Parts: sequence; C-alpha cells; structure tokens
Amino acid sequence: MKNMGGGDLKSFVQVHPDSHFPIQNLPFGVFKSQSSSSSSNPRPAVAIGDFVLDLSVISSAGLFNGPLLTNSDCFNQPNLNKLLSMGRPAWREARDTIQNLLSSTEPTLRDNAILKKEALVPMDKVQMLLPTAIGDYTDFFSSMHHAKNCGTIFRGPENPIPANWFHLPIAYHGRASSIVISGTDIVRPRGQAYPSGSNSPPYFGPSLKLDFELEMGAVVGPGNELGNPIDVNEAADHIFGLVLMNDWSARDIQAWEYVPLGPFLGKSFGTTISPWIVTLEALEHFSCDAPEQIPQPLPYLAEKISKNYDISLEVRIKPAGQEESHVVTRSNLKHLYWTLSQQVAHHTINGCNLRPGDLLGTGTISGPDPESMGCLLELTWNGQKQLCLGGTERKFLEDGDEVIFTGCCKGNGYNVGFGTCSGKIHPSTKLT
Repeated sequence: MKNMGGGDLKSFVQVHPDSHFPIQNLPFGVFKSQSSSSSSNPRPAVAIGDFVLDLSVISSAGLFNGPLLTNSDCFNQPNLNKLLSMGRPAWREARDTIQNLLSSTEPTLRDNAILKKEALVPMDKVQMLLPTAIGDYTDFFSSMHHAKNCGTIFRGPENPIPANWFHLPIAYHGRASSIVISGTDIVRPRGQAYPSGSNSPPYFGPSLKLDFELEMGAVVGPGNELGNPIDVNEAADHIFGLVLMNDWSARDIQAWEYVPLGPFLGKSFGTTISPWIVTLEALEHFSCDAPEQIPQPLPYLAEKISKNYDISLEVRIKPAGQEESHVVTRSNLKHLYWTLSQQVAHHTINGCNLRPGDLLGTGTISGPDPESMGCLLELTWNGQKQLCLGGTERKFLEDGDEVIFTGCCKGNGYNVGFGTCSGKIHPSTKLT
C-alpha cells in the first residue's frame, strides 16, 4: 500500500505541529540506546515526532515484506550503507512500508502494544551516531553569492568571481575522518598563518579566525564504476538525501596555506553533520527552479530539468557564558547556482567513482541579502566589522561559543525538517 505523504496523512504517533519529523518526512539515521544492554548496538531508524522507530525491530518482525526488502539484512547493520547501495526503488519501498505502518489507519503496529513499545524509542533515551560510514568527502563551492563576496573581500569588486567558476562546480577533496555528528565539541585548531611583518616568521598557534560555514551535504547512494561517469539527468538517483553540514574553517590558516593546492589544515580539523538524512522523496514537494545559468553549461552539465529545493536555513550563535542564542543568518538552499545533480555529474565526468555513503558538501550557502551570508568571513567582512550578539560582539568565533544550524521546509500543515546541527568550540590543545 502506497501513501503519497500529503498534509492530510496522519500518524498514530502524536506529532506536535511544529515538529520537524511528521509522517511526511521520515528521515533516516542510526542510533544506539543509552542503556548498557545488548540492545545498545548501533542500528538504523527513522524519526517520527519525539520518537525513533527502530528499523531492526520492524525488520525482525517481518514487516518489510516487499519484493526488494524481504529477507534483506540492510536494517540489521551498524550504518545505512547497505540500504544506500540498494538504490531508489528499495528506498521507496522502505519509505512506503514505514509510512503505512505509522499511519493512523493501519493497525499492524498501532494495535500491537508489545511491538510498538519495542520499536518506538523516545528520542531523549537514545544517542544519535553518524548515519553512514563515510569513505570520501568532497566540498563544493556552489553559491554564487558566497563566491562573489569572498572574491570581493580578497580580490576587490572589479572581477570577484574567476571565469572558470561559471563553467564548472569547483570543489576540493575534504577529510572524511574528521566528520563528526551534531553535538560533538570542536577543538580550536593550531597552525601557521601569515607573518605579521615582512621579515617575520609565520604566525604559529591557535587559529585567530575560526569560522562556521552554513552548508548542506548530499549523501551518495549507489555509486558508479571507475571510468564510468554519471549522466547529469540520472544523477538524482545516486543521491539518497541531505543533511545539514557545518564545514568549520580556520580562515587565517587557510589563507596562508591555500596557494597553490587549496584548503588543507584550515578545513580538515572538523566538519559537523546533522544525524538525520532527509530523503529526496520527502523533499520532492519542495523542489523549485534553479537559477538561470549564464553562460549555458557544457552538455555534460546541461539538465533537462534544473531544480533546487526550498529549504529555509538558519544559523544561531550562543556566545560563551550566555544562555541565549542569537540568529546571525537566514538563508536557503534554493540560492545554489550549481545544483546537486550537476555536482554529482561533474564529480564523475573524469571517471571518478563515487561509493555509497560518500558525502558531497554544497559549499557555503549564502543568499543575496546581507542577512543571508553563510559565514562570519562574509558577515564581518573578514573581521573589518563587528557582529552584535545581544550585548556581545564577535568578528570570529571564541572559545565556548556554540553554533547551531537548523533547516526546515514548510508544508501545508506540516514541516519537513532536519533537526539541528550544532557544535561548541573548545580551547586549542597545547603541544606537549
């Protein structure tokens, strides 16, 4: 039985109207119980209201009985990689089954008190983990507004965006080992920065320009064989869903090191993602036209239908020692110039092979307005002005500051949200 997931669809699980996780969403993640029992092993789940639905329980009960998931052990894994490798038909079958089981009119789970108690676990009783084993991580540079602002800061307003930027989605290869789940503390990195004078050695010590970057990450499903590029019009079938992503940046370290090979230690010390992967199926209702691209991209990047998603994004900073957080940015994924599909197509055009669980960051998502700038580099114009946070001012992040991202699509009477992506800055670790 297939449910289309409209606003009239209701779950027997009580869901607050403001919740990010109604039955129309059903994002996938991986959790473990906070108890010390054997049931605390990592396992897949979906979010519904204030609960996680343990998919290993649903699978063991034989309720994934469609043609693609019957007898599959993809929900008895410590991560989602096996499910990701199975492709969109399996994902749709899983979503349809879960949506049907959770609907208010389906008695199978609703009226089975023992199964319901075992399968539905309160969110405040679980620990969320990285949802996938991330083999590789690539970070793109896909926001024209961000590119223009950065270029203006460093090169002046005459020609802020390099000519190649309008022909290809620029990216660099990030560090997968330092990707962490929301709530993980971030230690201020140490490294070299520009010398203070012409005859001085480089600065060495804790970064003095620590920044956040408002991004989203696409989680790769089925990959491609080495040497076999992915067609741009088929690329969406290789994307399972999206997460919120904070690609923390040490601007002073990055500025000193990036010529000629690009970001390295200024980025690889930490990247934070939200725990729930919102599927493209859940986001489909919120698709929108992508911006017009001038000049027209080369044929391998030319999409028959070029679309983004209308996802409202917000950044708050909770300064060290304060109880209140302050909104510093409101942006939207729809501002991306290069689409998710174009990013996948470009990544593989040289034959590079993507694999299930790989993460593709969008790059900082800035909008056209000053209030929609997606990082402190832009908001403070590289420290030339102060950002007011209540009674406190900031140019860049200080120790003890916490940065919180949220993202949400507004439906007709429901939300499709991502929860939060947060991290707090801890002081630099001294060398021994």
